[in-house]
Amino acid sequence: MSYPNELWENTRLRQKSYPIQLFRNKAESKLAGECVLYLHWHEHLEWIMIRRGKAIFHIDSRPVEAGPGDMLLLPGGSLHVGYAQADGDVAYDCIVFNASLFNEWVNDPVHARLAVPYLTGLAQFPLIIPAQEAWGDRYRSGLEDIIEELAHKEEGHQLVVKAKLYALFVLLVRHSEHAQPASRKAEPFFANMDRFKLLIDWIGENYAEKLSVRQGAEIVRLDPFHFCKQFKKLTGRTFIEYVNVCRANEAERMLLTTQATVGEIALKVGCENANYFTRMYKQYKGMTPTAARRR
Repeated sequence: MSYPNELWENTRLRQKSYPIQLFRNKAESKLAGECVLYLHWHEHLEWIMIRRGKAIFHIDSRPVEAGPGDMLLLPGGSLHVGYAQADGDVAYDCIVFNASLFNEWVNDPVHARLAVPYLTGLAQFPLIIPAQEAWGDRYRSGLEDIIEELAHKEEGHQLVVKAKLYALFVLLVRHSEHAQPASRKAEPFFANMDRFKLLIDWIGENYAEKLSVRQGAEIVRLDPFHFCKQFKKLTGRTFIEYVNVCRANEAERMLLTTQATVGEIALKVGCENANYFTRMYKQYKGMTPTAARRR
């Protein structure tokens, strides 16, 4: 499945020896409730710095509201999605990195004791460092330095980034240990997570078909009632709403990048009725398909 470029986050890290990369995301002229980060997951950890706008991110079903200056730290393997909280632009920088970046310290006993539990998901940081929290200033400054290095790529930037990122990581471990010394081990965020990941992949491949709640429930092996409750908790949307968001996103891409007619696009995204397609598209994108193409 394809997504608009401004929403697409390619998490294939280019350099295996330095698995860290900066992604600068900008979702323009979004309506409140519209998706600004499509539902996905990857094995890498991820720092997010909010630059503009307000959004709510669902991270393994936990809703986190974030605005300018807020920082999020997403655990590896977490399912996450984001929606605008108000009309306008939403911009954020993402630093995606793999735990293997620090493999050279794998035999270091201090690294094993402090860092490894967080790198492997056995322990977890707070999901958000709010802008108004004074204790977060040192992390914000360090993160800005890392973003600057990754953006300009001057000679040796990999070494600077790696050193600064690890320093931030250890400082955050220290803070987390002091703040919550008794909660070393992380509780699983969400039951049946692996099955829900399979479901998300399945929707991405089959969104143009007639998908039903029962089909989704069978994939995650839940009865339809509990499936609907868990899906809404995880994504912030009902199953049908999420399928329609996928259809609207793909339709938007085709409207902007192909010469296919609106009727042809409607059929390709699984809408046999053109009037229904127009209503659905306007519901999620705030304008008709024809107006989107003209703009």
